[in-house]
Amino acid sequence: MSFNFSRTSVYAISLASSLLLSGCATWSHSEVSPPNATAMVKEVNPSSPEKVILTEMDITEHTYTSLGDISVTVNKTTIFHADPTKEMVDMKLKEEGAKLGADAIIHVRYGTVGISALSWGSLDGKGRAVKFTN
Repeated sequence: MSFNFSRTSVYAISLASSLLLSGCATWSHSEVSPPNATAMVKEVNPSSPEKVILTEMDITEHTYTSLGDISVTVNKTTIFHADPTKEMVDMKLKEEGAKLGADAIIHVRYGTVGISALSWGSLDGKGRAVKFTN
């Protein structure tokens, strides 16, 4: 039995195999939007991600200033990796908040896990980075 593959078929199979096997880990994307241009913090003192508080609610026991809205996406690179979790999104939110010097991320919201053109699964998270003033 003999198989005759065209050159285009061989290239397509090679490309598909490379794309399927090329990823080794998840990847993520993040974005920070300041509340407005006048409220931007001029000097940033990064904090430790482990010390950043995350809550889906507002914080009423502290007064704070808003540093900006944070949006992150954690992606699953290949079909063989675990689906992104809320814990992965939480860590990415804390890392981005720490870069801004935030004490907390409030009003945290999560998207749904879904497959996209560049990922076998992704999970979004959003929140507002705040710095305590008292």
